Amino acid sequence: MNRVNYQQPDLSLLRQRARLLHDVRAYFDDRGFYEVQPPCLASDCIVDPYIDPITIDTTQLLMPSRDLSSPFYLQTSPELSMKRMLAAGAPSIYSVGPVFRAGERGDMHNIEFTMLEWYDVGADIESGIQTLGGLVCETLKQPHFECITYRDLFETFLGFDPISVPSSTLVTEASRIDGLLAERMSEDRDSLLDLLFSSVIQPSLGLEAPVIIKNYPLSQAALARSCQDDPECAARFELFFEGVELANGYDELLDADVLLERSRIANQRRAMSGRPLIEIDSSLVSALRQGMPASTGVAMGFDRLLMVATKSVNIHQVIPFPIERA
Repeated sequence: MNRVNYQQPDLSLLRQRARLLHDVRAYFDDRGFYEVQPPCLASDCIVDPYIDPITIDTTQLLMPSRDLSSPFYLQTSPELSMKRMLAAGAPSIYSVGPVFRAGERGDMHNIEFTMLEWYDVGADIESGIQTLGGLVCETLKQPHFECITYRDLFETFLGFDPISVPSSTLVTEASRIDGLLAERMSEDRDSLLDLLFSSVIQPSLGLEAPVIIKNYPLSQAALARSCQDDPECAARFELFFEGVELANGYDELLDADVLLERSRIANQRRAMSGRPLIEIDSSLVSALRQGMPASTGVAMGFDRLLMVATKSVNIHQVIPFPIERA
């Protein structure tokens, strides 16, 4: 092999990964979850405005198009398959395995990475938060975690309510960070909020203890249902520790019609940013119409969890074969 970047993986890293994998599995096994193995390759894919799947045509699989629909996708998340399992009657389940996202490269990103995902049947958002907080405290040896609402964070750091603030105020605040970018985002509240969150708030999150942010704006619900006590907010929660986003959770959406509408809007945003459209997932719609049970679902970047556990500053320090050395 004549490759300049050829490099053997760090054996101490392999031991640390194995130990953390063991601890994660033990946490869920002890709580009665079943481990499942969703496919890496499937004919449907989550429609996300900012995440690009790797597409594989059936001709590359050497299969006649009459036998398989086209295209297939390397999965960006095991979510679709796991929800189909829930609709078929599966109890609480979890998986740990590879997922793929095109174009993701940086200190916190690799095109292939390991995702831990779980679904707790019958759990509501508060129960889901406790399970997530318990996992991070147990695996990272932290005495406690904190929880705060998205609205309270903005009021603390920026002095305004992110749900009701005029868009003009968001543009003004974002202009202090990047005037040109704020101008391009002026018609997109969520992008402005994301810029303010990532630039002003996130670097200070979880510096003393893991912190879970809950009740995001409904426009950022993705596949979460709306909050029962605050219809302007989504029952969505995220975990941060030492300024790093580790996990994203939902009190899962069960309404197929709402899913279709949100997917349509996500595709509109993809088109606006020059991304190809993704066919709206038929299997998940069918699963919801069949009757998926109420549950909370959480996706956690396992490699990022290992980064925090080992005090690493780059995700490539904890992945045995990052894309440049794969």
